[in-house]
Amino acid sequence: MGVRADQFLRIVNDLAEVDSAASAEYTSFSVRGTRFGYHWPKTRTVGLKQTLSEQQALVYERPQVFEVQFTTSGFGWVVVQLAKIDAAELGELVYEAWRLSAPETLAEEHPVP
Repeated sequence: MGVRADQFLRIVNDLAEVDSAASAEYTSFSVRGTRFGYHWPKTRTVGLKQTLSEQQALVYERPQVFEVQFTTSGFGWVVVQLAKIDAAELGELVYEAWRLSAPETLAEEHPVP
C-alpha cells in the first residue's frame, strides 16, 4: 500500500484539461481555472476537493489516512497521506475532485477512467 508522488502525478495528468502551478512548497491542480487539488512533496500529502459529506465520511472512517483541510463554497477539502492509501482509491478520489471542478459538459465527455 502507498502511492508514490510520480504515481499521483500520473493519475492527475491522465485527466482532461488539467493545469498545474508550482510554488516553493506545493503544486496546485485546476481544470478550466477551478482548483481541485494540491500536492505537498515534503509531507507526502495531497489535498483534494470533495463534497462535505464525503469529507466527513473519509475523516471519520480513517483519520490515519485523511484529515480535514478546510471547507469552502459548499465543498470539503481533505488531506490524504499518500503512504497510507492505495492507487485505486486515490484515483477515485482524484477523479471525483476533478469532476466536482470541471464544467458539466467536460465531465460528461470524460467519465471515470
